[in-house]
Amino acid sequence: MKALSRRTDRVGEMVRMAISQVVLQGLRDPRIGLATITEVKMSPDLKLARVFVSVLGNSEQQKVTVQQLNHARAHIRHEISSLLKLRMVPDLMFEYDSSLDYGTRIDELIQQTRKKPNIDEDVE
Repeated sequence: MKALSRRTDRVGEMVRMAISQVVLQGLRDPRIGLATITEVKMSPDLKLARVFVSVLGNSEQQKVTVQQLNHARAHIRHEISSLLKLRMVPDLMFEYDSSLDYGTRIDELIQQTRKKPNIDEDVE
């Protein structure tokens, strides 16, 4: 089982780098904002790749970018087929990666707790 997960991780990383290159250089759609491919999770049979995307901008820009990437799936898949030597290029499914938003929110909460005065110090 470990060999299978190593292979899916390795192929996922190769697919992530190829998609990043295509999005950076090959897509000319102005509706696609500043997108970063953060992670690719491959299915065990390597037929499906869930591509997680982080987008700089507001929630509307994030939504439009993910929609347009999903709309351009066939083109992106064709482009990565020329970059990678895979027997079968996986089908792509783009999803918004909210982990950066979650991390930012946690950081904000930590900063807020540091700014609050300590009530115990005022009593003594």
